[in-house]
Amino acid sequence: MGLETEFGISAPGEPGASAVVLSGRVVAAYAQPAPGSGPVRRGRRPTRWDYADEAPLRDARGFELDRARAHASQLTDVPPDVAAEVRPSAGLHVAEELEEAGLANTVLTNGARLYVDHAHPEYSGPEVTTPRDAVLWDLAGDEVAREAMRRVSASPGLGELVLYKNNTDGKGASYGTHENYLVPRSVPFRDLVRALVPFFVSRQVVAGAGRVGRGQTGEQTGFQLSQRADFFETEVGLETTLKRPLVNTRDEPHATAELWRRLHVIVGDANLSPVATLLKTGTTSLVLAMVEAGEMPDLSVEQPVAAVRAVSHDPSLQHLLTLRTGERLTAVQLQWRHLEAARAFVARRQGDAVDPDTAEVLDRWEQVLTDLEADPLRCADRLDWVAKLRLLEGFRRREDLSWDAARLHLIDIQYADLRPERGLHARLVGRGAVETLHTPAEVAHAVTTPPEDTRAWFRGECVRRYGDAVAAASWDSVVLDVPGRTSLQRVPVLEPLRGTRAAVGALLDRCGTAADLVAALTGGRPAS
Repeated sequence: MGLETEFGISAPGEPGASAVVLSGRVVAAYAQPAPGSGPVRRGRRPTRWDYADEAPLRDARGFELDRARAHASQLTDVPPDVAAEVRPSAGLHVAEELEEAGLANTVLTNGARLYVDHAHPEYSGPEVTTPRDAVLWDLAGDEVAREAMRRVSASPGLGELVLYKNNTDGKGASYGTHENYLVPRSVPFRDLVRALVPFFVSRQVVAGAGRVGRGQTGEQTGFQLSQRADFFETEVGLETTLKRPLVNTRDEPHATAELWRRLHVIVGDANLSPVATLLKTGTTSLVLAMVEAGEMPDLSVEQPVAAVRAVSHDPSLQHLLTLRTGERLTAVQLQWRHLEAARAFVARRQGDAVDPDTAEVLDRWEQVLTDLEADPLRCADRLDWVAKLRLLEGFRRREDLSWDAARLHLIDIQYADLRPERGLHARLVGRGAVETLHTPAEVAHAVTTPPEDTRAWFRGECVRRYGDAVAAASWDSVVLDVPGRTSLQRVPVLEPLRGTRAAVGALLDRCGTAADLVAALTGGRPAS
């Protein structure tokens, strides 16, 4: 699995600045760190992205969208011409700056990708195998964003730049935090849809990030559970930035296509609380495991798109959903049904010897649902929407404010501010009011070090060890430029669980250069 986060961005001293330009500065600043710091050497050209196997228009329902009919935002299989996009408004020097930075796109030594996605800097974390690791490398992405923000703000001639880990600007725009899960190709896609739609309708009681205002521009007063709920318009579809679907059908596996599909989840929020991220990824993984085994009960709900919004708009958690069977349940009760099915499934498969990661997810899931039913405020140390709501209610009482007060929107934004001294979530962490799952030292290590049990280890270690010789990389390839060979050498890594430290660590240790590695992989064949 893996997580992607598009960060909100602003420059207080440049209110009219292009978000693309600002995002390019973030990526360029991190890709070219100060001497003696950061993941790459100063002056080294950042590793570019290899687009060879991208296929964003392939649909899991069995067809491929005609490129002529695709929205420009769907064409993620070609390098974005960021420099050309900013040149008219920002000037040639900025365009050259971005071109020098590798078109605002780089691969990090921890196996992640940092790049400009539309008008946002995006951190796409490396592939991991457990929810705890998903949390760890997601937190590493927050630190990458903070360091980039600091470097831009400290650069001569550039003003302060601020990044936010949220999903809407309150003016009608929404940007994504996506999850990716590896699923066997043999699982019928219709089974995934049937299981995931009711799960996503109710999952926001655990994984919502909270938001002031209702409607895409926040035109209605009040508080809701989710940042994203008001931006979804259909049940199933290929798009990600318009007519957003609850279940996205993009069939771009980034792996052996005959064996795997990548479930691309776009309905989630950007979580800052580690337990919320753990439950978001862990509970979804359990639902997918039940679907793969053919043991997921049918919990389909009526009118799921409207239901997502209704659940989000009700922080009292009393809204009743109607299941296709006619039964009526709250979203918390529907989550209990999922938990009970997952517990029974795990018991059948693992008996009393449940693996620690699964046991942690099941136990935390049960405790959170118990607390939500008793008093949601009990979850303020673990769930973002509850932590934010408690802050807002306290402020409202002290200032005697109604929900239409503009200052409440500022608190909403400030919760997601990544500046440690300004961000409200960061200050809650500093006061010990948020449960953490990893130490600061573990997070710092993950900023520069890849997970050892996926192909991210090979990708990240190639970038760290061979630097300039890595011409490009992607989720399923590393492209090497070595002396004596007339063409670039592309190393495919189509299996996500290969390329691990256990599998290739000794090989990389024997190969002091990229040329040595190519020679070892080709059996010493003559240069070509």
